[in-house]
Amino acid sequence: MTPRRVGVLGGMGPEATVLLMQRLIAAVPARDDADHIPLIVDMNPQVPSRIRRLIEGTGEDPGPVLASMARRLEAAGASALAMPCNTAHHYADDIRAATRLPFIDMVALSVARAGSLAGDGGVIGVLGSPALQRIGLFDRALAAAGLRPNYPDDPEGLLAAIRSIKAEGPNAGARERLLAASRQVHEAGAAVQMIACTEFSLITEAAVPEAIVFDTLDVLVEGIVAFARPDRMAHATEHGGARNCIRPDP
Repeated sequence: MTPRRVGVLGGMGPEATVLLMQRLIAAVPARDDADHIPLIVDMNPQVPSRIRRLIEGTGEDPGPVLASMARRLEAAGASALAMPCNTAHHYADDIRAATRLPFIDMVALSVARAGSLAGDGGVIGVLGSPALQRIGLFDRALAAAGLRPNYPDDPEGLLAAIRSIKAEGPNAGARERLLAASRQVHEAGAAVQMIACTEFSLITEAAVPEAIVFDTLDVLVEGIVAFARPDRMAHATEHGGARNCIRPDP
């Protein structure tokens, strides 16, 4: 089958967008270039800061910028939209309202994955920006799925780690902070943990080895493959997903 083209709202941050593309390439077995999923990527690092808007309360609203990006991607020929940034999903309704294209929702897909791993009533460790807890981005979806979130008790440390990755790339200090956060939520009963920041997708190995850890970026990759190349889903499932567990069917 001819794969369908996916538009990517990228740049939040740039390395995470590149990582998404790398994982998509790895997820699709190819004999030739034409076997891979075609992408239109709007790499826009100038999207207003989600940190300044949602945490500090001083920044410009990212919603109109993301809506404009969505319209550009639709006009360029995308058949669906995806966005490798968890916090920016707070503005998913702006994106949906801007185009007629389906939006591959990383939050909804990740909550479904968490439920399949933890079961009803499970506690899910959420390792991401402090903005996620402040705006309740995952809370409503987790509650609807019969799950409970558990957040690390050092949000400033996680925010510092995210800022350092944006500035320096993956580094030892960020890994130490993510490890401490992962250990803390694990000791609080979160045996299943989601890497819910695409900056942390660059250092997923830092989470405690005792936990069942999955990366929301991997779940988004599976969602993109399911839309664009449903005939290749078995391979995508084999090459992504949770650490320390037998991966469930998506």
